Amino acid sequence: MITLKGEHIYLRALEPEDLDFIHEIENNHEIWEISNTITPYSKFLIKQYLEQAHKDIFEVKQLRLVICNYEDVALGMIDLFDFDFKNRRAGVGILIKDAENRQKGFGKVALELLINYCKLDLDMHQLYCNVSEDNEKSLKLFENHGFEIIGLKKDWNYVNGSYKNEYLLQILLN
Repeated sequence: MITLKGEHIYLRALEPEDLDFIHEIENNHEIWEISNTITPYSKFLIKQYLEQAHKDIFEVKQLRLVICNYEDVALGMIDLFDFDFKNRRAGVGILIKDAENRQKGFGKVALELLINYCKLDLDMHQLYCNVSEDNEKSLKLFENHGFEIIGLKKDWNYVNGSYKNEYLLQILLN
């Protein structure tokens, strides 16, 4: 069993205390493009979500972990979604909440920890992610961790009055 701890950050399960943190993220209009969100979420709905967060990945097909520094400050989240046990694959999403915490290596380490967890603890075969064609920093992050662009989805997302292309990236773990 590996640990979900890096030199400067660690990954942990969602806690009830994360209500305000998740509410801020889910209702930040600037990042709705990344999460494919188009409506705000109430604290009531997020509280209900957190009450179900104890269920395991095999039941809910998702795992959301909080990226924290060692002062126990929540910096962002990293998700496995569309978990498919039969085919041993899942999608990956990552977000560092505040701009001042981006480009500091937190996402890099979080992704490394998650990849190792998927490989060693979940015995996954592959991970994939979807990244907007113009999100160069995310493309670089995933490519630097072995993800390869395997396709381009044309006019995939409607954002601010126009369509954007989205890359599909994949990594084979074993």
